[in-house]
Amino acid sequence: MKINDKYNRSFIGIHKLIKHDIERRLELFSQIWERGDDMELFYELAFCLFTPQSSAFRSQEAIDILKNGAFGMKAGFEELSDILRIVRFRNNKARYFMEARSRFVSDSPGSLRRELSMLPDAAGKRAWLAGNIRGYGLKEASHFLRNIGFGSDLAILDRHVLRNLVRLEILNEIPASLSRLRYEAIERKMTEYAGISGIPMDHLDFVLWYNETGRIFK
Repeated sequence: MKINDKYNRSFIGIHKLIKHDIERRLELFSQIWERGDDMELFYELAFCLFTPQSSAFRSQEAIDILKNGAFGMKAGFEELSDILRIVRFRNNKARYFMEARSRFVSDSPGSLRRELSMLPDAAGKRAWLAGNIRGYGLKEASHFLRNIGFGSDLAILDRHVLRNLVRLEILNEIPASLSRLRYEAIERKMTEYAGISGIPMDHLDFVLWYNETGRIFK
């Protein structure tokens, strides 16, 4: 693989700077699955419902409001839409939240964990999420799985990641859209780059995000 050496050296330097912080964050994520309750798991699912074309910070702000006093388990569509005014496409996302809430909390508590537990690997879990959660594609499913400790082999192909893959010259341009085949082809290139750079796959998103924002988030 031919890559831009300038950006590669920059990303390796960033990784060295924040590696221990990334590892601590990933450990916290894994605890959501290993020790967290079903509501923590659900709200992480919901966070990734809110992030498409929206700020991750604002998406988390919305989650924090919904978690306050279990309000999110009672709010109707109008209330949810009002809370989600801080993210884009709030009406659609309010509907997605209500549908997921009904399915995994109200009608069948614990079913999200049970469904995921039945699938043998991260790829299978991602395919199930992308195919069964309205509002989820491969990116959102990958993000959710990374945030609960299953992202060691998955790429989160958000625009900031794609932009930096162009800078690395791994991609010629940011794709206008991502089919499943295109997503998986870029993911394979990221896996190859991870091997070349020595930056683990589940660290790469943090590194590329840090390059854009100067922060570590989720």
